[in-house]
Amino acid sequence: MLPIRYIEPVFRPPSEAESLILPVTDGCSWNHCTFCDMYTAPQKKFRAREEAEVIDSLRLTGERYGERIRRVFLADGDALALPTRRLLAILAAIRTHLPAVRRISSYCLPRNLRKKSPDEMSELAAAGLSMAYVGAESGDDAVLDKVNKGETFESTCVALEKLGAAGISRSVMILNGLGGGVLSPQHAENSARLANATQPEYLATLVVSLPQGEARFRAAFPEWEPLDQRGLFAEMEHFLSALELQRTVFRSDHASNWLILKGTLGADKERLLAEVRSAIAAPATARLRPAWARGL
Repeated sequence: MLPIRYIEPVFRPPSEAESLILPVTDGCSWNHCTFCDMYTAPQKKFRAREEAEVIDSLRLTGERYGERIRRVFLADGDALALPTRRLLAILAAIRTHLPAVRRISSYCLPRNLRKKSPDEMSELAAAGLSMAYVGAESGDDAVLDKVNKGETFESTCVALEKLGAAGISRSVMILNGLGGGVLSPQHAENSARLANATQPEYLATLVVSLPQGEARFRAAFPEWEPLDQRGLFAEMEHFLSALELQRTVFRSDHASNWLILKGTLGADKERLLAEVRSAIAAPATARLRPAWARGL
């Protein structure tokens, strides 16, 4: 028997592939974003796991795997929805039972930081929370409203600044193509404005995909039309051109992306732009991910 109880499907960021996935909640406390099907299954209804269960899972995992675990990802969709006291108890248990752990991370909805004070965030950082993955999706309020994100440019900016001030690294995700053709220019421009204002340590782009169909998405955004490959590249060029980042690790290498881009902004901005422009000018000779490899 596994020492941790999992409820399928289980999600985590690509960079957490070798981490211990530790569910401290099930599902997502918001779960109204029309582009996201991650937590819509009936068995993924949001609930906080009992503290005793989480700590017992850590104890059993420590007994079985001991010093082998170096990273822990707190699942599911937004562990930071938990009260600070409970999070601190979980972080303390990780230190006790998994003493070799060097990085603890979590997804983070900006809304879940509204009631957490700067002192609470500093406590969480001191207790070991070192990275938060923030699915900003867009910096444009019109796009955010259309997809029922429940956030704004301002609310996301405040959350990112609160994390940064506490010394918690921010990994921000933007969805290429989320605004469709009609809102693409402002989606690119304002998403770059969000990144410029907050200077996150990590920035990633994924291509919007709707593997379970478009009905729920189009019900709230009927005028949306997906960008074709060239349109996605053009939006990426607009986004990259508007970025003014000092030292942000940039990745556009998720399975959904046609064009794989990796670099540090701003040092590699011109090279990345050149790669995008080359793909726009000559897609037939660009090093693109084949369509069969983009399945999610």
